[in-house]
Amino acid sequence: MKQVIQSRRSGKLALKDVPEPGVKAGHILVRTRASLISAGTERMVVDFAKKNLAGKARARPDLVKKVVDKAKRDGLKATFQTVMARLDEPLPLGYSATGEVIAIGAGLEGVFRVGERVAIAGAGLANHAELNVVPRNLAVPVPEGVADEDACFGTLGAIALHAVRNLEAGLGDVVAVIGLGLVGQLAAQFLKLAGVRVVGLDYDPARLDLAKTLGMEAAINPANDDPLQRVNDLTHGRGCDGVLIAAATSSSEPFQTAADIARDRARVSMVGLTGTEFPYADFMKKELNIIVSRSYGPGRYDPDFEGRNVKYPEGWVRWTETENLGECLRLMSPERGQSLQVNPLISHRMALEKAEDAYAMITGGNEPHLGVVLTYSDQPLATPALTKSQNKPSSGCVLGVIGAGNFARSVLLPELKKIDGVTLHTLATQRGATADHGKQTFGFQVASADADDVLGNPDINAVLIATRHDSHADLTARALEQGKSVLVEKPLALDRSSLNRVIKARNSRDDCFFQIGFNRRFAPMAERVKNEFSQSTAPRVMMLRVNAGSIDGDHWVHAHDEGGGRILGEVCHFIDLARFFAGSPITSVQAEAARADNAAADDVSISLSFADGSLASVLYTAQGDSSAGKERFEIFSSGRNAVIDDFRQLQITGAGKSISEKSAQDKGFKKGLRAFSECVISGGDVPIAEDELVETSLATIAVLESLQSGSKIDLQD
Repeated sequence: MKQVIQSRRSGKLALKDVPEPGVKAGHILVRTRASLISAGTERMVVDFAKKNLAGKARARPDLVKKVVDKAKRDGLKATFQTVMARLDEPLPLGYSATGEVIAIGAGLEGVFRVGERVAIAGAGLANHAELNVVPRNLAVPVPEGVADEDACFGTLGAIALHAVRNLEAGLGDVVAVIGLGLVGQLAAQFLKLAGVRVVGLDYDPARLDLAKTLGMEAAINPANDDPLQRVNDLTHGRGCDGVLIAAATSSSEPFQTAADIARDRARVSMVGLTGTEFPYADFMKKELNIIVSRSYGPGRYDPDFEGRNVKYPEGWVRWTETENLGECLRLMSPERGQSLQVNPLISHRMALEKAEDAYAMITGGNEPHLGVVLTYSDQPLATPALTKSQNKPSSGCVLGVIGAGNFARSVLLPELKKIDGVTLHTLATQRGATADHGKQTFGFQVASADADDVLGNPDINAVLIATRHDSHADLTARALEQGKSVLVEKPLALDRSSLNRVIKARNSRDDCFFQIGFNRRFAPMAERVKNEFSQSTAPRVMMLRVNAGSIDGDHWVHAHDEGGGRILGEVCHFIDLARFFAGSPITSVQAEAARADNAAADDVSISLSFADGSLASVLYTAQGDSSAGKERFEIFSSGRNAVIDDFRQLQITGAGKSISEKSAQDKGFKKGLRAFSECVISGGDVPIAEDELVETSLATIAVLESLQSGSKIDLQD
C-alpha cells in the first residue's frame, strides 16, 4: 500500500510502498477514502524533522535532558545508538481521516460492521495511508449524507470542540477567537452553533472574510484595527467573556491581546502553539483563568483509553475524545437546519499520489491554503507481487525478526547484520512502514506487517522476537512448534501458564531450541568473575544493586496485560545473572516492595536462595540519581571478593591483593547474539541451558507471587 512517510533524521518526505497492515483485537482495519493535512500541526512536525541535531536540541530542550540523563546512566555509546535509532525511525504523517471498514478485530463484532464508513483519529494511526488500523475509541460512524472529504475533518473538529468546551461559554456570551486557521474557523462555528457571539482576530483578510460568511459576528485585523476598541464597542466596555487562542506563532502577542480584550475573570483557552510569555500583571488584575486544551479531549494521551479501549464512566466524563469526534460528525449532517460547514474550509483537493507536492506547498508558503484534503482511489489495492525468497541454504542461520522497536534497531539488528552466516530474511512489524524502513536499513529480503510471514515460512530456521512483552510466550511457542529456533527478548513469559505453553512447545520438537536475551551473562567481566570462582565449591554471597531510573507510570511496560511491569521485564536480567554466578539452582524467592507512589512496583528487594547454599540479594530501584551509575554487583566466596561497576570496571580481591580492570562498557549483546547464531548454524550445546532459562523465568514470576502473598515462594515443590 502507499503511505506518506518522513525521515525523523533528514526531514525528507516521500510517498512509499509499504506492507499492508493486518487487523488485530480491539481494532478495525479501514480503507482510507480521504485524509486531511492539518497545515499548522503537520508543518511544525515536518519543519522539526528537517532541523539538524543542533536545531532539534534547541527546539526540544526537554528531550536533551532525557538524553543527558540516559548518557549518565548507560554511557555515551549506548545513548548515541539509541538516539540514532530513534531518528532513523520512519515517521508516519497524518491524524485525521475517514474511510470504509474492511475488517473487524476480535471484541468489536457488532460494534462496527464491514462496509461502514468511519471517521478515524490519532497520530500514527489515522495516517495518510491507503490502509489504517485504528482502536475502537478513535473511530466513530459517519452519518448518511456527510461526504468523505467533510468527514475527514472530524479530528480537527474534535480539537476545536474540546477547546470550546473548556471556555464554558453560554448563550449570549462574547468570545474572541485569535487565529482563524482550520482550528480557529471550526471553533468559531461551534461557538456560533451554541448561541455565542463570536469575534475573530487574524492578520489574513481572506480568513476573516471566510469566517464572516460562516457566521462570525465581528472580524478584526490587528494590523489596521484596534482590538480593544472594537471589543469595547461590541460589549459596552465589558470585554470578552472568553478568549480562545488558536494562533500558530512563536510570538506571545496572542496572550497580550487576550489580556487586553478579556473581561474580569474571563477564561482563556489555548489550543494553538504560541509563545507563552504572558503579561502577569494584566492577567493577575483581571484574575484570568488560563486553560491549555488537551487536544481531542479526555482520553487523549491515556494509553488505557486509546490503546486498550477502556471506557470512562459517563457520569464523570461525559465528553471524551470519542464523543467529541462523534459530535463533530453529527453536526456535519445536512439534515440539521444549522450544521457545521467544513466544505468551505477546503482550499485544495489533491490525490494521494500528489502528497509530496501538497507538503511542498504547505511548507513552502508560496501559495495561500487552508484545508488540504488528500483523496484516494476507489480502485482496490493492487495485489503486490510475490517476493521470491532465496533457496534455502544447506547451512546457515536464516533469520526472521518479529518486532523492530528502538532497542532492536539500535542494538540487536546492527550486530546481527555483521555476523557471518546470518541471512536476514523477513522483518515483520505492526506498522508496514517500520518494516519497510528496517528492510532498507539492515538488508532484509522481505518486509511484512504480519508475523505469520515469519512463523509460516519454511525457509526461515531461526526467529528473533523483539515485540512487547505480552506476545513473547505466544510467538515463541508458535515458532518452536514450527521447528524454528528462537531468540526471544526478555521476559519469556508473564505468568506460569504462558511459561508452560513454551515448555510444551519446546518438548514437542527436538530440532530447535530457544534462548532468552540475557546478555549480561555473556559480558566479558561477568565471564571473568564466573571463571575466578569456578574452582571453588563454596557458596556465593551476592549483592546486585540496580539504579534503574524512573519511567512514567503510564508507560506500556507498567500495564499488567501488556508489559507485566519492570520486575518481569527487567529484574529478570539480574535474577539470571545471579543464577549464572551461583551455578546452582534457585530454590526459593522472597521479595519486599517499597510503597509505590505511581502504582508501579519499581523499588523492590529480592532474596534468592540456591541449592548449594548460595544467597543473592537483588536491590532494584527507580529512586536514585542516574549519575551514580546503573549496575553494581558484588560477589563474595572462599575468601575472595569481586565487584563489577556498570561493566566498565572490575575489581577482584583475594589474599590481601586487588586487581582492577577498566574497559569500554560491554554488556554482552554481541557475544550473546553470536552464540545463538553459531548454535543455529553448527548445532551442539545450546548457549544457555534451557531448563536454566525456565528456572530463571519461573523465579522472576515468583517475585510477583511473593509480593502478592507476602511470603517466601519455594521453587522446588
